[in-house]
Amino acid sequence: MSNETGAGHVNDPAVIRRLLQTRGRWAVVGLSNNPRRVAPGVSRFLQDDLGMEIIPVSLSGEDVFGNRGYTRLAEIPGQIDVVDCFVNSQKVGDIVDQAIAIGAGAVWLQLGVRDESAAKRAKAAGLEVVMDTCPKIEYPFL
Repeated sequence: MSNETGAGHVNDPAVIRRLLQTRGRWAVVGLSNNPRRVAPGVSRFLQDDLGMEIIPVSLSGEDVFGNRGYTRLAEIPGQIDVVDCFVNSQKVGDIVDQAIAIGAGAVWLQLGVRDESAAKRAKAAGLEVVMDTCPKIEYPFL
């Protein structure tokens, strides 16, 4: 169900499959305990159904699901496999730049989040990129 996301980036089904089928450490930017937000439900799916380690990242740095929270990607010890971005398109470029700086393996921009120039920077730095879709939407198609 991967789709064209504007005038540039096209999601690669093989990348989506690999990211969702390989256990890893996902830093979820924009994850809080607010039940009215989408991030907690998607993160719970990643953790409970797919076996991912979830690391919450938010302005408040709050802990979520008993996982220690951080305010910036650079604060997180160890390797991050995927930076999952639940921030609006205007703010995601900074998060992608942080992901590049820490040597993350991939960035996943959630449904409705698009930034072509950030995607190009990430790809140029060797990161895999998924844009404008959600793991819960993609997983049934694997």
